[in-house]
Amino acid sequence: MRKRTLTVTALGVTAALALAGCASGGNSSGDSGGGDTADIRVWLNGTDTPDAAREYLKTTFEEQNPGSTLTIEEQAWTGLVDKLTTNLSGSDSPDVVEVGNTQAAAFTSAGAFLDLTDDYEALGGDDLLPGFVEAGSYDGQFYAAPYYSGARLVFYKKDLLANAGLTVPTTLDEYVSNGIALAQANPGVSGIYFPGQDWYNALPYIWEAGGEIAVQDGDTWTSTFSSPDSIAGLEQVQEVMTQASVAPKDGNETDPQVPYCEGAIANLSAPSWVKWSILAPADADAPGCPDQEANFGVYALPGADGGAAQVFAGGSNIAVSANSAHPELAKAALEIMLSDDYQTILGENGLVPAKLSLAGTLGTDEVATAIAEAAANAKLTPASPKWADVEASGALQDFFVSIAQGGDVTELAKALDEKIDGILNS
Repeated sequence: MRKRTLTVTALGVTAALALAGCASGGNSSGDSGGGDTADIRVWLNGTDTPDAAREYLKTTFEEQNPGSTLTIEEQAWTGLVDKLTTNLSGSDSPDVVEVGNTQAAAFTSAGAFLDLTDDYEALGGDDLLPGFVEAGSYDGQFYAAPYYSGARLVFYKKDLLANAGLTVPTTLDEYVSNGIALAQANPGVSGIYFPGQDWYNALPYIWEAGGEIAVQDGDTWTSTFSSPDSIAGLEQVQEVMTQASVAPKDGNETDPQVPYCEGAIANLSAPSWVKWSILAPADADAPGCPDQEANFGVYALPGADGGAAQVFAGGSNIAVSANSAHPELAKAALEIMLSDDYQTILGENGLVPAKLSLAGTLGTDEVATAIAEAAANAKLTPASPKWADVEASGALQDFFVSIAQGGDVTELAKALDEKIDGILNS
């Protein structure tokens, strides 16, 4: 799930050289585990990490490292790539940072993170989510550990489906037709909530139609949004956006619990942890609508031929800044975040733990079942170090806004491919 606003060149040669030049000084000046004390700064993004986990991290770290403190600084996902690029290369770098799994390759390849290869086993080894280990590795070295994962699920209003005489869909086509029918039967309600900038939720339609985002041949990447299969998926996306959704055509996917709780959504495709946003108590900082729990249903997005669709595997990696002045203390914090106790807290709050052995912490309710179905068929974005530049450029968001506004899918896709090819191969 992971976002934006960075110039295409910001993670290119200039930034890479700047990061590499600063990194060696940061590593050599850090503490060596010989009793130094410090305040370790941990950047966590958005509100996904529950308060119980934050409290456990701070308390445990300060108990295990007398004299040192740990400060959690919450960052917004919007503009994160730009902010990380600036702060990781400076003298006032945070020590531990969360980064979206699709952004990790940009920073590992630029030398922004401390090499954790020798710490791989201590952090969980082969018990760590393999796809996220791959996302956090570069050139055979391990830099960013998995933090949590979460496939997208569909949260729905049971009464709206029942009143329309509909049942939980078993294919993607049925899901779309249900959404259109629900929108027609309930003016002002999104049968399928789909704001224009939400490119994450567009990916399953492309993948289920047999398309891809981009393919690699040697050192060359080719964007494939305009391939026949991808076009078929994008035309279905446009059908949903224009006939099933009343979400803002230029809106983004943040805080979907707000329109859901206001009664403006029949079906919401969102990361699994959004359940806790929807059901958050009324006195929470971001209140949900726990009074609607009895009407709250969930299922895995169905695929073209039944079963679970290929959905985007959202989630994060966690890393130590190469410029941390106290790398050993920073790694101590990282070990706590990868510990069974900490990861269990994440699992109990709907975040897929970083360790395969802790999958059972998600529980056995319908949400846990749907997570297991969706996660089994989830996919990642292209494993290019430049993919974060694609996201940060805004090209994807602009493209899907244009589709939501009824633009010509084929012509828009051709133009997008040209932009993405230029970024990935620059």
